[in-house]
Amino acid sequence: MTRLLIIGSLEAELGQAARIAASRGARLRQADGVTSGIAMARAEGFDLILCDVMHDVAWIVSALAAERIACPVIACGRNADAAAAVRAIRAGAKEFLPLPPDADLIAAMLQAAVGEPDAPVHRDPAMAAVLKRAEGVARAEASVLITGESGTGKEVLARYIHGHSRRANGPFVALNCAALPEALLESELFGHEKGAFSGAVAARRGKFEQADGGTLLLDEIGEMDPRLQAKILRALQEREIDRLGGAGPVRVDVRILAATNRDLAAEVAAGRFREDLFFRLNVVALRVPALRDRPEDILPIAEHFARRYAEANGLPNRPFAPAARAALLSHPWSGNVRELENTVHRAVLLAEGDEIGAEAVELHVPLPRAPQSAAQPAGPQPSRPVGVAALVGRRMEEVERDLIIETLTHCLGNRTRAAEILGISIRTLRNKLHEYRAAGAPVPVAPGQMPVAPFPYALG
Repeated sequence: MTRLLIIGSLEAELGQAARIAASRGARLRQADGVTSGIAMARAEGFDLILCDVMHDVAWIVSALAAERIACPVIACGRNADAAAAVRAIRAGAKEFLPLPPDADLIAAMLQAAVGEPDAPVHRDPAMAAVLKRAEGVARAEASVLITGESGTGKEVLARYIHGHSRRANGPFVALNCAALPEALLESELFGHEKGAFSGAVAARRGKFEQADGGTLLLDEIGEMDPRLQAKILRALQEREIDRLGGAGPVRVDVRILAATNRDLAAEVAAGRFREDLFFRLNVVALRVPALRDRPEDILPIAEHFARRYAEANGLPNRPFAPAARAALLSHPWSGNVRELENTVHRAVLLAEGDEIGAEAVELHVPLPRAPQSAAQPAGPQPSRPVGVAALVGRRMEEVERDLIIETLTHCLGNRTRAAEILGISIRTLRNKLHEYRAAGAPVPVAPGQMPVAPFPYALG
């Protein structure tokens, strides 16, 4: 259920947009102006803010950033007011929603805010077994640890569990533990009181309190700092949390789901993850199989994404040609469902004619491995990269930068997958990319989950 804050009067066309959003399952709150809007965002937390361009869009965007509230803002106004749209985008709004509102655009907007709302698309027995087990544990209150490779759909499974639980009418709140540095992550999780740190101009509820009565997904929990792991353990055991700068504990009623692409048992053995927290989270374990291990799901998922992106981009829904289907089935899909989605999205845009042909299905070819010579002794051999002589004379920092950026390009901008290949943590990768951007180096980004430009006047 999307938590939507609307800033502006609900009369006339903005009220129509609110009614459409409510009919699509959004939980609505309304503020008359940006000052009351930021106060509500601090106190309650939202997935999306819809702000009338008659109000100060730039102020609400900057206020959210100053208070470390990660919530996208979409400006809305009359369709003919292109100048207002441009000003809103330049002020920091994520998109511009023209009024009178279009129901399909609002549906896409809500979907982008909370991620994939549909049940997992599946046909393969391997995935069917996972979903059957998920349904069996959904109505319990036990914590669930969801594992699997990057891009397999762990958050989709978490939403499926929430939707089949007794908490389905409560909020579902997801937080990527690898996306924020430790100091910000602690505030995001537990909230803070006014004056707890520089920039804390008012009290704010964290994700635990926002998820009260519902479900909290801690994604990429294997990347969490051990100090925060201890606080998560206490929250699980005592069902209470401490806000930063708070005078006392706050009771919370939250079911915890955790997801990771790491082997947490190995992380425990290596001393990087708390054993007591691992056992608290691992009451029920669900592993999402890699796409290559459920081949019967490839075409149904591809057809699902083809329909979605054709509709989103105003294109006809076209079937895959036999050659395209064969290409999809033969590919190893190292990036799993995320790679398949990006591939199909691109194919929908590039295809010509009545079918999506093989020429539109641009597949990444994995780097070939050189065959081992019979003269070589058995066992691992030291590798000698091709063209290593060309690296002589270059600084180590330059070589590292080029390797990281090239690997990220290879992974279509997927940081989690790139970190896996490089053998570093996603936090280390993020810090490196920040350094490169500051130095002016081009850094690739992953294609978004939203269509290319679902709203008019989007400036990229």
